[in-house]
Amino acid sequence: MQTQELTGIIPAEFADNARVWIYQSSRPFIEKEQNEINEQLYQFYSQWQSHGDPVKGWAKLLFSQFIVIIADETDIQVSGCSTDSSVRIVKSIERQYSVNMFDRMTLTFLVNGKAQMLPLGQVQYAIDKGYINKDTLFFNNIAGTKKELMESWLMPLKDSWLAPRMKFEPIENA
Repeated sequence: MQTQELTGIIPAEFADNARVWIYQSSRPFIEKEQNEINEQLYQFYSQWQSHGDPVKGWAKLLFSQFIVIIADETDIQVSGCSTDSSVRIVKSIERQYSVNMFDRMTLTFLVNGKAQMLPLGQVQYAIDKGYINKDTLFFNNIAGTKKELMESWLMPLKDSWLAPRMKFEPIENA
């Protein structure tokens, strides 16, 4: 399912081991902001360099809420300075739109076709109350390669790194 949704969006010519960075916004962006952000990201990656050589890069805002940056290092390795420049564009967007792009304690689920955020500490409560379940799709923002992005960025909660921390059986009332 995930591959089908991202096919045609993620550049097919990028190697499976191309590096990926995913930044989740603390809120969805409205259409005007989405257009502005995608233009900024295009300007960034079309000029992205590593030690003076062009980086084969790509970046886009997906699901109105996630900045995904990809660097194919087949020919040119991304240096620390190049990685820092990608973080700078994300921090600039963060300041410009008054959002948090670096909160790793808030998780996102696809509920009724929309990205819904939950603080990590409230995930079990949401399961217990039936708002989400083991089959709810979870955005696995730790995907580090194009292959992982395509195959496991959006996965059922039961298959994610979070599953062992959750209890999915109904809680009996005492």
